[in-house]
Amino acid sequence: MTSWAGRTAAEIAAAVREKRVTPREVVAEHLARIELLDARVGAFRTLRATAALAEADEVAARADLAELPLAGVPVAVKDNLAVRGESTRNGTAASLDAPADEDHVTVARLRAAGAVVVGLTNCPELCVFGTTEGVYGTARNPWDTTRTAGGSSGGSAAAVAAGMVPIALGNDGMGSLRIPAANCGLIGLKPGHGVVPAGIGHGDWFGMSENGPLATTVEDARLMFSVLAGTRAETGAGTEGAAGVGPEAATGGVRAGESVTRTVAVSVRSPLVGVTVSRPYADAAREAGELLAGAGHRVRRADPPYPVWLGTTSLAHWTAGTAVDAEGLDPRRLARRTRVHAALGRRFVGSVRGGVRREQLRERFEPFFAEHEVLLTPALARRGPAAAEWHRRGWLRNVLVNTNYSPLTPPWNLTGWPAVAVPFGTLASGVPGAVQLVGRPGSEAVLLELAGQLEELRPWRRTAPLGGAGEGL
Repeated sequence: MTSWAGRTAAEIAAAVREKRVTPREVVAEHLARIELLDARVGAFRTLRATAALAEADEVAARADLAELPLAGVPVAVKDNLAVRGESTRNGTAASLDAPADEDHVTVARLRAAGAVVVGLTNCPELCVFGTTEGVYGTARNPWDTTRTAGGSSGGSAAAVAAGMVPIALGNDGMGSLRIPAANCGLIGLKPGHGVVPAGIGHGDWFGMSENGPLATTVEDARLMFSVLAGTRAETGAGTEGAAGVGPEAATGGVRAGESVTRTVAVSVRSPLVGVTVSRPYADAAREAGELLAGAGHRVRRADPPYPVWLGTTSLAHWTAGTAVDAEGLDPRRLARRTRVHAALGRRFVGSVRGGVRREQLRERFEPFFAEHEVLLTPALARRGPAAAEWHRRGWLRNVLVNTNYSPLTPPWNLTGWPAVAVPFGTLASGVPGAVQLVGRPGSEAVLLELAGQLEELRPWRRTAPLGGAGEGL
């Protein structure tokens, strides 16, 4: 008997299209794995077992089954995006426990492509912090369950890394896709602004938040990205060009199998003054650069011109976004760290809304990216903190922990440019290491191309060895 839990989305979809397996069989296997493992991992806030099986049968009955790029693929959705018939709790008891009337547009696109939503995943309250815990549970890193999965898309990342689903939907406002992807050994792509529909919270944190895929392979990340962006390029199923994006968003204008020499800058410098990058993550970035150089790319050491005011600008936008999302919520039902974050942010809402600092940052970086197509950095500065009740701890302690372990992701939300976390190497603890690739607007395909070369040159184990089907694939 073939086991489908732990297989890639591309493998599953091909088998379903060819009727080698039914969507119900695939979904049932993944639901069984979730039931087996999630008590240890804490990925899901709610599971849609009965509804998912019924929806799997609906996929099997579709007349266009043979054309669906994600036919029968189980997917998890971060609990700040609407799923029809389910409440959207956004990690907080202050949210309404009322079912959504419609799917978020990204969820609708996944379903239209044949995916089946098996559940909604845990996130920290209002998706503020880079660890995932709160009133609905703690998302742990499947590679080391004493450590956080990261945040704020921690539940989605944990679900994929544990083989509970092959792909998951998350979003990224200051690193919320890339941080948990880096912790859990996954591909986590934050698209550039406007490539994938956002509609996250109340204003997308002033346009900094983007929806994107979490996957165990570059092929799956590219496939899911094409669906989210509305291109469907991999299957030839249409090129609607949603959000103004045509087929080039998925292909980058590069022919299949064509090798292109890229100019890559490698930097291990922290963007934030006073924050350092630990040796294991710095070494990973240097080694990844050496591999790309060996593959024929022009690689050299070069640091972006990070301004000294980047830290205060990041803090202002981070807190102001929370202040907007907290409007109308009962503060008595919010954790203290969230209340403090929002209170501070209210002072900055007016100043950040105009986007002056963000435009200055883009102008500052443009000459650097005119010289270098891609920036390669460590994905994190150090390993993720302990899986603990951080929501019960003080605001300053949370901010310092988050800043010290993940200073490398926020600049690219401020610019609105694409960035991707890529698994690379293994830390001494056995947890995957990771690097980050950053590019100019419209370079998602280039970043995935380079990520694919790193995957080929330095393959990674796709799922954590928690036991059961698909162990350590």
